[in-house]
Amino acid sequence: MPQKEALLYKKTEDISVECLLCHHHCRIPEGKYGFCGVRQNIGGELYSNIYGDLIACHADPIEKKPLFHFLPGSRSFSIATIGCNFRCNFCQNWQISQVKEARRLEAEPVAMYPEEIVAQAEKHHCRSISYTYTEPTIFFETAYDTARLAKQKGLYNIFVTNGYMTEKALKMIQPCLDAANVDLKFFNDDNYRRICRGSLAPVLETIKLMHQLKIWIEVTTLVIPSLNDSPGELRQIADFIAGVGNEIPWHISRFRPDYQSMDLPATPVEKLEEACNIGREAGLRYVYTGNSTLEENTYCYKCGRKLITRIGFQVAENDIKESRCSGCGAVIDGVGLSV
Repeated sequence: MPQKEALLYKKTEDISVECLLCHHHCRIPEGKYGFCGVRQNIGGELYSNIYGDLIACHADPIEKKPLFHFLPGSRSFSIATIGCNFRCNFCQNWQISQVKEARRLEAEPVAMYPEEIVAQAEKHHCRSISYTYTEPTIFFETAYDTARLAKQKGLYNIFVTNGYMTEKALKMIQPCLDAANVDLKFFNDDNYRRICRGSLAPVLETIKLMHQLKIWIEVTTLVIPSLNDSPGELRQIADFIAGVGNEIPWHISRFRPDYQSMDLPATPVEKLEEACNIGREAGLRYVYTGNSTLEENTYCYKCGRKLITRIGFQVAENDIKESRCSGCGAVIDGVGLSV
């Protein structure tokens, strides 16, 4: 696999290294890998073993990220490498996010370096590049180099992330990072530790810092029966998001059994509707459902007028004029909303 010296690490006296990219802060002995499985200590220096080694690249509707208030109706060139710094047993992309599984399935990456990634984005008439499908933090070097080139070409950059990056990593990418969708999986630290092998507080801090840094944020919660679907926990999530900014869209996504969670049922549609009501009661202006048959249209938070009509991941109609509701004139939050 391609090797490139990693960003954001420090050397120690015993030729171990400490990775400063995410909140695991892995201390990695010589020859070993960090928790993500793709960053290796070679001779007392940390290397990324997946630089430009893409396991997925597609031109997607930006709504698939999901981002509903950032350049709606546009296309985003989406890339990923193998690897993740979480171990979620309900992962929908486990075949590529979990290194052991990807290798067992003999997943075959394709070499594509930043210049070609940007060229492909332009070729496919994409307005942005999304670092997605797996966790972009762990392929930070590829994302960082690509994002800087993309910015020079007038393209936007998007992270679809679990939010476990360090403040150093976020501030490093921030000048090039325009938007993010952050997974807020639980409001329960025990579940973050037991199921994801992470923790809650750093994710909350990332969301708050992104908001402070003026990165457009949308938040997604996969509602999983018996794990995070109680009204109390959903209310905690909604209240937190509203406390950061009531303009932040909340995507409430339906769980379907996958990976190591085949014993759990799919989320009832009624539970998604309940979560939507909780979000609105918390004062969130924009609440959406995902992975279900429920509508995902955008309405004015003041007068209730339907402004964006979506069919699947496609925008069928956009009635936002100069970022304002065409009915009452209220400013609709987002970036590049107008047709």
